[in-house]
Amino acid sequence: MLIEQNIIRIRERMARAAQAVGRNPNDVRLIAVSKNFPVSDLEKAYRCGQVSFGENRVQELQEKWKGSAHLDIEIDWHYVGMLQRNKVRFIIGKVSLIHSVGSIRLMRTIERLAAREDIVQDVLLQVNVSGEETKQGFDPEQVEDTLLQCRECPHVRVHGLMTMAPYYEDPEKARPVFSQLRELRDRLISRGIVPDLPELSMGMTNDFEEAIEEGATMIRIGSAIFGNRYE
Repeated sequence: MLIEQNIIRIRERMARAAQAVGRNPNDVRLIAVSKNFPVSDLEKAYRCGQVSFGENRVQELQEKWKGSAHLDIEIDWHYVGMLQRNKVRFIIGKVSLIHSVGSIRLMRTIERLAAREDIVQDVLLQVNVSGEETKQGFDPEQVEDTLLQCRECPHVRVHGLMTMAPYYEDPEKARPVFSQLRELRDRLISRGIVPDLPELSMGMTNDFEEAIEEGATMIRIGSAIFGNRYE
């Protein structure tokens, strides 16, 4: 029951944040990040209406993908962690969306492997809005050129942008990171670089309400649903 109660509380907070800025709560999707939690916990979340799950380790995603195959559930898998090029082959065709494409080389690897499988892989470009050296992703000024280069990748579809804000005790301090990603997206569209970038993946357990108020369409929540992780 704890997982169910947590999901209910998160969805209530999501709805309040969306309504506070005149948004439809249904326009924001909850990605439950289940790192280090067993398939049985995913099943509990699924049974109370949670469909989209994120993993940030390739091996764990593989194990859970196989482990959930015998269950009567249809999970919408997302990959949200750092992705090495030599691991792409293990998740192509298994995830609906890769949130963490942070280099042209990775994009081209995804293109090559998706072409081999004759599929189109949906991705988000990870943008290092905060400029932290410890974070992956494109610098904001690189995104336009990256999108132009993506035109050479017919088996990769860029659905939007993703970012991670620094951790702050006061989540209000994360708001500028989220607003800058939204403004970047809007500039790219207004300049005709792309017709649309519908998804903004931003906001986690500590700051998802601020992210929603700034336009997030996906939030990535782990501990607030499943509890504290164990290694």
